[in-house]
Amino acid sequence: MINTLKDVINALTAPEIFITVAAILFLLALRTRGIWRSRPAAIIGILAVAFLGVSMLDPNFALIVKKPDNVPIVAMLFLVGFFLWLSMAQAYDNDDRIAAGQPPKEASDGEAEKTWVWPDLVYTELLAMVIGMIILVVWSLLLKAPIEEPANPARTPNPSKAPWYFLGLQEMLVYFDPWLAGVVFPSLIIVGLMAIPYIDTNPKGNGYFTFKERKVEITLFLFGFLILWVLLVTLGTFLRGPNWNFFGPYEYWDLHKLLALNNVNLSEYFWVKLLHMKLPSGTIGKFVRELPGILIVVFYIGILPGILAMTRKTWTFKVGSRTFSMTFGLRKYFEKLGPWRFSIFVMLLLCMIALPIKMVLRWTLNLKYIISLPEIFFNI
Repeated sequence: MINTLKDVINALTAPEIFITVAAILFLLALRTRGIWRSRPAAIIGILAVAFLGVSMLDPNFALIVKKPDNVPIVAMLFLVGFFLWLSMAQAYDNDDRIAAGQPPKEASDGEAEKTWVWPDLVYTELLAMVIGMIILVVWSLLLKAPIEEPANPARTPNPSKAPWYFLGLQEMLVYFDPWLAGVVFPSLIIVGLMAIPYIDTNPKGNGYFTFKERKVEITLFLFGFLILWVLLVTLGTFLRGPNWNFFGPYEYWDLHKLLALNNVNLSEYFWVKLLHMKLPSGTIGKFVRELPGILIVVFYIGILPGILAMTRKTWTFKVGSRTFSMTFGLRKYFEKLGPWRFSIFVMLLLCMIALPIKMVLRWTLNLKYIISLPEIFFNI
């Protein structure tokens, strides 16, 4: 029974299932008010701690989780979950107050919460510093520093992993060419975060927590942070094993595990598998060869933004007693932001969505590149 349960969990943590289910549950959780109440959140937290404690009885699970490198990642996951609950609980509480005609809690308690920097704030900071130092000292005594032997080119680690804060980027390198995953996307992340105050000029939500007044903005930000960053770090830390293969949390990291993955470019799917023709060759032929991918990229970057700007259609569906809505099109934001700010917004949005799309295509179809022009070092 226990082995069967472990096999089920190992199967569910396959990346195509793990990421997809996590994204769906995340989007549903944001729209489900009850889950952010104190009691349901406490039950989820207790279940998470219980799952971790029981799973530590498995030697393969414990071997990975107890590594000194990975202990901070486990703590980070619980801290991210706690502060996500805290912010969303306050946001829904303020939404109820605003709906009842009352000011947000931050505004009503603003005067009462004011305090002196000296001595109140300084004492609080001093106490936090002392507690932090105690935690670091105890941590350093209980866990050995993860210092390995000097670098040896004849003996490289398997798997060779970047520091935890770069594991998201390292995971992106699996699905995109290095110039995209290592240069373009990180630059867009930084530039996009810097551009948020200039693109989003909505004054609602400034100085107080809210979800109802900023549903789309908060959903997009949390999706990018939690699903496309924290989850990728988790994936790279706990599920990526030797030879860069995926392993379940209870699966032994076998150095001899090799998966025969035949990654295929879109041009091969189109010309060879669909039309049963050989790939075009020659100077002009290489561009003809990649024409299907070029047309898809042109549509995605050049035409789709215009369609989104001119379209707004909403579908509603019921799940049990709850009604959910799904909207296609961003005409509302085009009218609010104007053409220039909307163009920047939609390009950043499409680049963010391109990552999960490419990940799913790799996992399900073994699709390597949509455009593959190694002759000029250009791959997408």
